[in-house]
Amino acid sequence: MPPYDAYVLCTAPRSGSTLLCRLLAATGIAGNPGSHFHEPSLAEWLADHELPEVPGRDERDTVATVFAAAIGRGRGGTPVFGLRLQRRSFAFFSEKLALLHPGPAGDAARMEAAFGRTLFIHLTRADKVDQAVSLVRAGQTGLWHRAADGSELERTAPPREPVYDGAAIAAAVAELTGYDREWAEWFDREGASPLRLTYDALSADPAGTLATVLEALGLPRAAARGVKPGTARLADATNRDWVERFRSARPHLPE
Repeated sequence: MPPYDAYVLCTAPRSGSTLLCRLLAATGIAGNPGSHFHEPSLAEWLADHELPEVPGRDERDTVATVFAAAIGRGRGGTPVFGLRLQRRSFAFFSEKLALLHPGPAGDAARMEAAFGRTLFIHLTRADKVDQAVSLVRAGQTGLWHRAADGSELERTAPPREPVYDGAAIAAAVAELTGYDREWAEWFDREGASPLRLTYDALSADPAGTLATVLEALGLPRAAARGVKPGTARLADATNRDWVERFRSARPHLPE
């Protein structure tokens, strides 16, 4: 029996999590990981899982219904549940998880109560300026991901030309750095030893990173063979120009 029933990808925006989630889903044996509890709103959770709002229903029953739907979606017909958690919405997720499983002490124990034996994975991006530029540009243009064939995979707003904004990039650097710090503090507090992955390693060797995750889950590494990245890089000359402009105005920043 594999040592884990579930995995939780702990990350922040523009860290490569969409690429990794699509790689894992493509194996056909590692669930269907995604942001199944994305927005910090119970109404949004219901809408995302196409569940009706039932007037007068106890909140705990509503949360239980959402979790059941999310677990079904995150398993994707496999025995393994996959979940991506963004730090931005974690506090709300933790609150509702505690409502559903008040007995265990701590988030990690409550996740195991909800999902079974759980592997935590921490995916980070070392270059926070690169990450921040990617985040600001996606927010401006509305385009978050392209498929491997170049078609749009995720768009949240009508197309708009990006405009350099040093203040927004600086704010994003601070925000993203804070997310990494909060995840590190959470792992320490929960006594969790996550599998640590980086954006650079994932980008350089998607199949190798996928095999590493499969092995950690107790699944065959061979399932990574032939799995192709489902997303294309969005970074281009504009991203490089913004990074250079930002760094030149702030020479104290680490490379």
